[in-house]
Amino acid sequence: MKLPVLFLGHGSPMNAIEDTVYSRAWTQLGEDLRTRYGSGIKAILAISAHWYTDGSAVTAMEKPRTIHDFGGFPKALFDMQYPADGSPELTARVRGLLGEDKVAADTGWGLDHGTWGVLCHVFPQADIPVVQLSLNVRLDLAEHYAIGEKLAALREEGVLIVASGNVVHNLRTMDRYSMDTAGAGYDWAEHVRVLVNQWVEQNDTAALIDENAYPADINLAAPTPDHYWPLLYAVGAAQGDNVRIFNDDIVGKSLSMTSMVWGM
Repeated sequence: MKLPVLFLGHGSPMNAIEDTVYSRAWTQLGEDLRTRYGSGIKAILAISAHWYTDGSAVTAMEKPRTIHDFGGFPKALFDMQYPADGSPELTARVRGLLGEDKVAADTGWGLDHGTWGVLCHVFPQADIPVVQLSLNVRLDLAEHYAIGEKLAALREEGVLIVASGNVVHNLRTMDRYSMDTAGAGYDWAEHVRVLVNQWVEQNDTAALIDENAYPADINLAAPTPDHYWPLLYAVGAAQGDNVRIFNDDIVGKSLSMTSMVWGM
């Protein structure tokens, strides 16, 4: 059985504890995954925008901690825990696929909100082991994509690949008064949302990884690349499977909630 690949636009950390159209879509996705694949999902490999490192690393603890890597939010969000187990077996498998000399076994990180903030809706029971892979800041777009390609083998080994970020993620220009409802984004944000969706739907890998040919609007949509990189892992692991795009909204005029699932 070949499992699907997910890219989830996680948006504000508050989506973890609020009942929103986006959290409800993640919940429905989780129910669909349980119905279709059941116990065939043995572990989750998460790639989050919020863990980027000098070199590559993968979590290697048996009980990863829940990291609250944010500030200025209600106490209820800091009280949130996602007590999923780790998986030494998956950690070893990821290092084997990518090269043990290239990927460190990390015991200091855990699960950040890019991971648990969506998984708490997709798999609220936290009963599936989770391992998180870092984003290596030394790699270019093609190299991030190539890692996703190497990880594709996990899909036939009971591992669900879940990438979490945001295609459009410019917090400096955000209109925080319009965060609660979806609406039209800035022209450049809408342009990038539509353009990247087209690239993904057409499986135009060349366009996705050629940053030298990117339109200027992408520099506004992704002024730092950390939230964009996870998409490349998902596209690489998807290997051209059919994609379904959902939660395809922009909130605050410059934050896209766009999520995608391949092979399902």
